[in-house]
Amino acid sequence: MTAAPMPAPPASLAGRLRWTAADASVLVGRELSKLRQEPGQLLTALIFPGIMVLLFGYVFGSAIQVPGGDYREYLMPGLFSMITFSAVLALMLQVATDASHGVMDRFRSMPMARSAVPLGQVGADTLVSGLLALLIMVGAGLLVGWRPHNGPVATAEAFALLLLIRFALSWVGCYLGLLVGDERTADNFVPLSLPVSMLSNSFVPTDGMPAWLRVVAEWNPVSAMTAASRDLFGNPGAPTGDDLPLPLAHPVAAVLVWSAVLLAVFVPLTIRAYQRRGR
Repeated sequence: MTAAPMPAPPASLAGRLRWTAADASVLVGRELSKLRQEPGQLLTALIFPGIMVLLFGYVFGSAIQVPGGDYREYLMPGLFSMITFSAVLALMLQVATDASHGVMDRFRSMPMARSAVPLGQVGADTLVSGLLALLIMVGAGLLVGWRPHNGPVATAEAFALLLLIRFALSWVGCYLGLLVGDERTADNFVPLSLPVSMLSNSFVPTDGMPAWLRVVAEWNPVSAMTAASRDLFGNPGAPTGDDLPLPLAHPVAAVLVWSAVLLAVFVPLTIRAYQRRGR
């Protein structure tokens, strides 16, 4: 018995884009179904933000002095950035798990647009995991007294910026997951997200760091994300001064540049890596 031939892709560019978008939306729906079937993931997503706010805001915050004096107002943009950066390792682990369990091979055997699989996984991470994590973190922040102060437009711009760079970082995670291809190996990389998040201005000002370490922290993309969020939300700790490094002097522009560079590099790399796995 021979397999049914794969249908030819649409000839026009518009047709191929519609085909890819339709297939990618199916994979986004798959992630929503997984949340319904595995409520433990949703429970973890609900509990984790509260733990982080309590741990940093009340335990560490009592011993840390920050500009403006309100540590929880200073803290929340840093937590938003940390949750956003977690897309890299979270998606790397998910893609590596799918690859090692043969899910990728099943996708490849279906009449799907080849670019739809990584696009669907990245889209699901951004629109399901990323948006849900941000909403829960916002709720936890509001409960402990955090507030955006620059009005609804600037607040919407801040969250749009966070989702944009999460989308770009998700492509990095998807590529790494395809590269690793094994969930146990990918799982070993997960603890590395904490040092990258900590080595920034997310939780403490960088002024007290040694000069060489301060340079690393100030050029960390997480610092630009955090600074842009503080600026747009109107929270204390937004960078000021004439001697700031470029990413902190123009943090919103820095996040846009980082996002564009990551997308330009990792979108083609990821699609190529996915296509080559079956060869």
